[in-house]
Amino acid sequence: MTEKALRPEKALRLGTRRSKLARAQSALVADAVRELSGRAVELVEITTYGDTSRGNLAQIGGTGVFATALRDALLSGEVDLAVHSLKDLPTAQPDALTLAAVPRREDPRDVLIARDGLTFARLPSGARVGTGSPRRAAQLNAYARGHGRTIETVPIRGNIDTRIGQVHGGELDAVVLAAAGLQRIGRIDEVTDFLPVDTVLPAPGQGALAVECAAVNVDLAALLSGLDDPHTRVAVTAERSLLAALEAGCSAPVGALADLLADGQVVNEMRLRGVVGTTDGSTLVQLSITGPVPTSLGDAIALGRELASEMLAKGAAGLMGERAH
Repeated sequence: MTEKALRPEKALRLGTRRSKLARAQSALVADAVRELSGRAVELVEITTYGDTSRGNLAQIGGTGVFATALRDALLSGEVDLAVHSLKDLPTAQPDALTLAAVPRREDPRDVLIARDGLTFARLPSGARVGTGSPRRAAQLNAYARGHGRTIETVPIRGNIDTRIGQVHGGELDAVVLAAAGLQRIGRIDEVTDFLPVDTVLPAPGQGALAVECAAVNVDLAALLSGLDDPHTRVAVTAERSLLAALEAGCSAPVGALADLLADGQVVNEMRLRGVVGTTDGSTLVQLSITGPVPTSLGDAIALGRELASEMLAKGAAGLMGERAH
């Protein structure tokens, strides 16, 4: 027996943000990697600029601020793999990194946590609804406007505890959060209303996780590919292709959701829906496209680009504020 065979393999170092949600998501992936590989996995907490800055997310650089420090840790060899919320990843994939796995997606919907168990439809006129997302604000304001009501969307930052605390403390009537995050930290029972995707389309990739490693680490990438869910991968690829083709920065009010449509038991089509709007909800461009289930990521990218071109033709470009270059 060789010396190498006798020596146990080193633990894999998994880079994660420090928030409760990020650690919960990373722990799920760590468990899956242990099961898949038989190797020990240890979490390495990385502080990102998005965690320490209290600035408005759009102004400090959009959601990419959460990914940069984790990616730097991967490139420097400080960690072997990293877990991101996929909606936090910029659409351009660096050549030096591999998106090795997109595990099966959690519920992509947005949800409301409101005082007194209120649903969105029962919020009083002028209700203060907290969200740091221009995408959510645009669609919530449009929905309220369409039903002859007014709400005030209040920009907020902070972790889930902080946001829900502002409802309990009486500063806000409600907050809007992602269902997937609440599910992963065991707080889904606090939701007072699940917002239908027909009312509020989620962020591209919402509810999905991304597992990245260095491109040179081909053996690890091959191992991690065992965590990949092909249906989730093609859906989020189409959504992110739409976002990229709209040239929208992460701060732009763009929602997208791809879902697979079944005829009986046979899944035969994929529908991609997209929305972009002004944050006050006065103007929305909302379109959808349906095509055969993509058999390659290239097909999924093409579907996203096709819908983006239709949305741009309908005036989407003028609704997104500053365009990313």
